[in-house]
Amino acid sequence: MDVEVKKNGKNAQLKDHEVKELIKQSQNGDQQARDLLIEKNMRLVWSVVQRFLNRGYEPDDLFQIGCIGLLKSVDKFDLSYDVRFSTYAVPMIIGEIQRFIRDDGTVKVSRSLKELGNKIRRAKDELSKTLGRVPTVQEIADHLEIEAEDVVLAQEAVRAPSSIHETVYENDGDPITLLDQIADNSEEKWFDKIALKEAISDLEEREKLIVYLRYYKDQTQSEVAERLGISQVQVSRLEKKILKQIKVQMDHTDS
Repeated sequence: MDVEVKKNGKNAQLKDHEVKELIKQSQNGDQQARDLLIEKNMRLVWSVVQRFLNRGYEPDDLFQIGCIGLLKSVDKFDLSYDVRFSTYAVPMIIGEIQRFIRDDGTVKVSRSLKELGNKIRRAKDELSKTLGRVPTVQEIADHLEIEAEDVVLAQEAVRAPSSIHETVYENDGDPITLLDQIADNSEEKWFDKIALKEAISDLEEREKLIVYLRYYKDQTQSEVAERLGISQVQVSRLEKKILKQIKVQMDHTDS
């Protein structure tokens, strides 16, 4: 499928309640609704794919992998949650692409990204001396007049492949990383990676583990309940509480 088709889509974006109705139909076995969800969310998948284009993979390959993540999010989305589908889907799409890249082997990074990484490292040193502390991602971005997302990606480019991801939470050696939080900010700020990282860091350890297992290991509520030794109903209640807490934190950050 042509890249322009993915980027532009065929029709206008669906409203959230329309998306959720299609998800309900898809979860009930309606293949037509499932296909329509893919068609209407091509731009969402493509917005994630763009973050991985400097790693040496064909856009079409990454897009197909991203669509797998999209379908998983359709199947696992809990319609009782008061959360936009895109907010739920983005980390699952990212996670699917990352698993593909990790399984495939060496991460490929362009020379320009490496050069930017070196500039960022120098800027970080300069700002640390000026501020008397380690500068934030946004402060580095402002200093170099670039986007905060580019700072995150470039910093990873100059790290060793075994440690290219900044860990937000780690369990059994499989981390949730800052790169996991990168998404398209150009359309309704679907997923603000920096605010999300801060929101997750404020959670209790068990709450972080629930986020990790549900959204980054794709486990069901029943599987999480078994892991934690609690009931599925308790997991459901905790998850709703966590999502509400994260939403409040991110809304506060945006204001």
